Amino acid sequence: MFYPLARKVLFSCDAERSHDFALGSLKRLAHTPLSALWQQQLLTKPKTVAGIRFENPVGLAAGLDKNADCIAAFAQMGFGFLEVGTVTPRPQQGNPKPRMFRLPQAEAIINRMGFNNKGVDYLVNNVKHSQFKGVLGINIGKNKDTPNEQGKDDYVHCMRKVYPYASYITVNISSPNTPGLRDLQFGEALFDLLQSVKNEQLDLQAQYDNYVPVFVKIAPDMDAVAVEQVAETLLSSKMDGAIATNTTLDRSLVAGQRYSDEAGGLSGKPVQQRSTQVLSQLRQAVGPAFPIIGVGGIHDAASAAEKLAAGADLLQLYTGFIYRGPALIKEIVESL
Repeated sequence: MFYPLARKVLFSCDAERSHDFALGSLKRLAHTPLSALWQQQLLTKPKTVAGIRFENPVGLAAGLDKNADCIAAFAQMGFGFLEVGTVTPRPQQGNPKPRMFRLPQAEAIINRMGFNNKGVDYLVNNVKHSQFKGVLGINIGKNKDTPNEQGKDDYVHCMRKVYPYASYITVNISSPNTPGLRDLQFGEALFDLLQSVKNEQLDLQAQYDNYVPVFVKIAPDMDAVAVEQVAETLLSSKMDGAIATNTTLDRSLVAGQRYSDEAGGLSGKPVQQRSTQVLSQLRQAVGPAFPIIGVGGIHDAASAAEKLAAGADLLQLYTGFIYRGPALIKEIVESL
């Protein structure tokens, strides 16, 4: 009963202001008796992917807890793993406000946040002091004012900072809200970036005597040929896995709704079909052994099952979680 009431209050206010208020409350209350409002004890449904043991296959997607402020609270909700970020080398404000919009009729969100975060050093400090023992992914990106030709330097910088504290690292090249970022998904630019990432990963493995897998997050706005090309580069660069998918620029399924013409990435129910299609195409291209995390439009046990049937090894929630709260985690885990 708690979350439907909380959502009613939160949804009566500006989307980003509600988001910030919710995160601030979770951070403040995680270690108090009031955390009982969201705590869940779920059955363990373990799965090993990329050499990592996950308590259950349902994780929190990047973007919700960009600065790793609320690790304790999200862990209490029963997620099998958490992914924080996207984080950049230097703090940045992101795009001008307003930049987040709810489309309740479609159970969707449009955002053009633009990698707003407090920088990698702030995130690492939060992770170090969190005492979190579960699986933690850290999602890394480049600063907006870093030219694409130097973008790999930003990713390598973030890798060096987060490597000792991450269960896995995600290279985010698919957000539509940093100008030119998606250009890094294709051709020589992608290969060059991933070669730099791979070389750094191997150097850090030797330094820390620990191999931390690297995943690459891709966009849903690709045709089958582009998906195949990305898959070839992921395999040839010896990446450890992929996350499919980020938000979409397509507005066809929300045309005419309030805010549908706002710029940014669309997430939630409307991206489900396209995201799952790209996931299926990627699975066919990379074969059965390559790890894939499925995200995009998961809003109930049935949509989660579709992602798994399409080839996902693990799942992540974002917009569905915003609309349904911790009950969605429990529903999916119990259905597995």
